[in-house]
Order: sequence, then C-alpha cells, then structure tokens
Amino acid sequence: MGEPTEIQRGDAGRADTATGGGSAAVKAGPGPRPDGATRAAQSRTAALRSRVRDQRRSPARPRLWIELALIGVSYWIYSLVRNAVPEQEAIAQKHARWIWHLEQHLGIAVEHSINHAMDSVGWLITGMNYYYATLHFIITIGVLVWLYRSHPGRYVAARTVLFVTTLIALVGFYAFPLAPPRLMTDGGFIDTVKTHGTWGSFASGPAAHVSNLYAAMPSMHIGWSMWCGLAIFFLARRKWVRALGLMYPAATLMVIVSTANHFWMDAVGGEICLAAGFLAARWLYHEWVYKLPRVPAREAAAEQPITVPEQWSEPAASSARR
Repeated sequence: MGEPTEIQRGDAGRADTATGGGSAAVKAGPGPRPDGATRAAQSRTAALRSRVRDQRRSPARPRLWIELALIGVSYWIYSLVRNAVPEQEAIAQKHARWIWHLEQHLGIAVEHSINHAMDSVGWLITGMNYYYATLHFIITIGVLVWLYRSHPGRYVAARTVLFVTTLIALVGFYAFPLAPPRLMTDGGFIDTVKTHGTWGSFASGPAAHVSNLYAAMPSMHIGWSMWCGLAIFFLARRKWVRALGLMYPAATLMVIVSTANHFWMDAVGGEICLAAGFLAARWLYHEWVYKLPRVPAREAAAEQPITVPEQWSEPAASSARR
C-alpha cells in the first residue's frame, strides 16, 4: 500500500504545482482591458494630439473668407481699443519730455534737425505725409496677400507674429501714453500735415477728435514695416526685391522722424514688440517662421502624382496589342 500512496502524493503534488502555476499565470496576465467607449475616447484624443502636432509643424492655409473676416475684425478691434485708451495729456507730455531728454543724453536727439530740414523741401515732405498715411496699410496688406498665395505654409505663423506684435503695442499705448514730437508743448517741432495742408495723420485735422493723439509708443509703423521687410527679404527670390524689403523699414524710419510723428525710441519700442511676436510664433510652431515649409503638408501630399506600378499596366498593354 505504500507505493500507491507515494503515487497519489506525487499526483497531488503535481496537481498543486499546476494549480499554483495557474494562479501565477493569472497574476502575471494583463490587467483589465478598456471597454469600447474608453478605446474610442483614447483614439480620438490621440488623433487630436496628432492633428495639433501636425498643424504646429506645418500650419494649413486657412479659408480665404475666414481669413478676410479675421483680419477685418482684428483691425477693427485694434482701432477701437487704441482709440479708447484714455488720453492723459499731462502724463503724455511728461513722457515726451523724458524721452527727449534721454535721447539728448544718449546723443541721438536729431529728430528736431531732420524735421526742420525736410520741412524746407515742400515736395519731399508732402510725399512723406502721404507715405505715412497710406503705405502703412497698403504694403502690409500686400505682403499678407503675397504670403497667403505664394507661401501658404508660412502664412499662419507670419500672421501670428503680426497679431502678437500689435497686441503688445496696445498694452504699450495704455501703459505709456506718449505725445509725438509735433505735439510737444515746448519741443519746437513742425506739424508737417498742418503746415503743408496735406492729410497724413489721424492726429491732425478733422480726424483728430476720433483718434488717440498720444498712442506713439511703440511705433507700429516701424513694427509693421519691419515685419513686411523681413518677410520680403527672407522669402523673395529676386535680389533687387529682397533689397527693397530691407529699404522699406529704413525709409519708414526716416518718414516717421521727418514728419515728427515719432521719436527714435518709439521705433525701438516697435522693434521690441516685433521681436516678442517672432518669439511667440517660434514657441507656438516649434520653428522660426521663415524655416517652415513653403507649402503645408496636406497640400503638398495632394499635389504629388499617384504612381502606378508598371506591372499593373502590362495586362492592359498586352490586351491592346491583341
């Protein structure tokens, strides 16, 4: 009877081992699987993240009518907020004197001499007045259209730079009201618009009562012109066009000083706002604006021709020969 007993014990041991192994297998197995709804939600989240990542790496070109509406509403809001900033004349005059004294201390206070020298040439200063009033909008809109048509992959990021720059400028208008040189009470500058009977500033003539007279810091004429100039310089193909891109902000700087609409320091403020706009776009799109692909990834994929393997066309060719 001892031998069968040992066999039974061996069988029992093997059974225990099998049971333990099964328990271990159960413990080592995977945890509870997500149900269908959870998997669908995870799939949608992953797809959304992938779409956002692709959009940041290669921004798609927006629809034209949406873009026109966005730009129109944005400029309307900009004008509304800019002109709604309280006109604190005493503080604006104080800031103007402070800026003027700072420039004198730095040895760059040449605005007065340039203003009087240019004013003595009637045809030149008249052209500058019209330049100040018109090209600020015409060139900016023209560059936006050019980017939208010729560089759609860079358009959204470039437009973001412009929007952020302008938004920061609105904060500057509110936080640092500044009288332009021609409105300084004791500056001795010439208001070239009034002197020559032209129109060239919303702060002179009939439009003065609906415009903020003391929104001079920072200069968006410089911020926007430099934005245009850089886009043309980096993206244009012809060298002479690229040279014009660099000349445009330089000419704008001369105009705003000659017409006594801004100090040099206002131009510096505009450049700082623009630099912040480029940094914001760099953070948002993970790449500098002009290094993004010229054509969005989706449009580039759609433009690629569909290739058919050669063997697919062999039966059709052989049947045609028959």
